[in-house]
Amino acid sequence: MKKVAIYGQSYTITAEKEIKILLSALESKNIVVFFEKEFYDLLIENNSLAKKYPTFSHFRDLSNSFDMMFSIGGDGTILRAVTYVRNLDIPILGINTGRLGFLATIQKDQINEAVDLLLKKEYTIQERTLLQVKTNPIAEDFSELDFALNEVTIARRNTTSMIGVKTYLNEEYLTNYWADGLIISTPTGSTGYSLSCDGPVVLPNSKSFIITPIAPHNLNARPMVIPDETSIQLEVSAREKDFLISLDSRITTVSQETKIKISKAPFTIKSILLKNQSYLKTLRGKLLWGEDTRNESL
Repeated sequence: MKKVAIYGQSYTITAEKEIKILLSALESKNIVVFFEKEFYDLLIENNSLAKKYPTFSHFRDLSNSFDMMFSIGGDGTILRAVTYVRNLDIPILGINTGRLGFLATIQKDQINEAVDLLLKKEYTIQERTLLQVKTNPIAEDFSELDFALNEVTIARRNTTSMIGVKTYLNEEYLTNYWADGLIISTPTGSTGYSLSCDGPVVLPNSKSFIITPIAPHNLNARPMVIPDETSIQLEVSAREKDFLISLDSRITTVSQETKIKISKAPFTIKSILLKNQSYLKTLRGKLLWGEDTRNESL
């Protein structure tokens, strides 16, 4: 490992101590560090860095010459980090200074251990599928960043009335969901918004997508797991003239006439799983999976 990128939230510093620990661990091994520009400016403004570092501010500033990217924050920080990495195959490791942390799995007191394991190559790479969105007419906000790691959400706007989301799978009609909205989720996103709407937990390496209605008015509508090679087409009807589309944390308003096509993105995001970690451990730790006094002796 010779060169790494560091990304964090640019609006507040909540992990100054952790950043210094990470920098010390990396620089003791002569690893070159690049900071995301807005995050770097915030650190400089708060006198959090002892010296200057090179920066990046766009996807085009990075390349596959980077060995990895550290994301400092929560899962939302990783979702934004993905917009810089895109199809460059730069693995991402999240240091969790946020809340739940399904994607950001390194805790604050594990930073030195994590760097040691990385240098010893004691880790595996998980490839995570993304969704790609095409709209007709084109939604300008998503013309470049047309992908999502967690989910694509269709939702009502400025109304308490439900919307209808007519859904086709590989151009065959499935149903018209009458609901507050519809979530199309990846396995990675199955523990996000979809889960809070009663969607299933799906293992990250599953070759599937999840369709989850939000507060459905068809009482027999249930979340549905489909193969990730499926092409999904959506048409929305509503009392309002427009509705919302969100790709992870990015959101835009489109007209009711907009048709949406969702499919598997042509690239994956590589996440790092250290040798002492597993997804099942994360489930048990974060969701209290199987929490039962009868299991204490197991």
